[in-house]
Amino acid sequence: MPDRPALEDRMIAETVCSAVSAAGLGIAAVTAYRRRFLSAVRIAAYALIPVGLVMTGVVEWLADTAFSPVAWAGFGVLGVSWVLFMTTRAVERRRGGTRKERKEARAAARRDAVAPAASEPSLGPGSGAAARPAPRPAEKSGGDDDFSDIEAILKKHGI
Repeated sequence: MPDRPALEDRMIAETVCSAVSAAGLGIAAVTAYRRRFLSAVRIAAYALIPVGLVMTGVVEWLADTAFSPVAWAGFGVLGVSWVLFMTTRAVERRRGGTRKERKEARAAARRDAVAPAASEPSLGPGSGAAARPAPRPAEKSGGDDDFSDIEAILKKHGI
């Protein structure tokens, strides 16, 4: 007769896994209440794993898995967990990464942004008036009337 875990051992394992899952789902609910839905779904996915493993009968894998409806329901729960993981990853990719990465990108964009009337030191060395040649007065010639509009536009934009 194969060694099967005692009923008490199985019950303790199932109770611990159920408690861990319940706590995880509670944390997911609090996270969702704070409007961090992607994180809440990911936490819920992690929280479902222990229950799914208990339901699959990992402890008695060889004996009960093939014919146990509870085990197949556990596989279904694990499948739901996997779908939740993949959904959150797809949404993150569409948004441009994790929350931390988006925060770093916004901070980098703020550092690189320069006000239109910023002083020369804030622009960095070599990017001020010394780096640009002084504008030359436009020479007026009789046949260049076609280019006067273009010159005015370029002057307006500081080119």
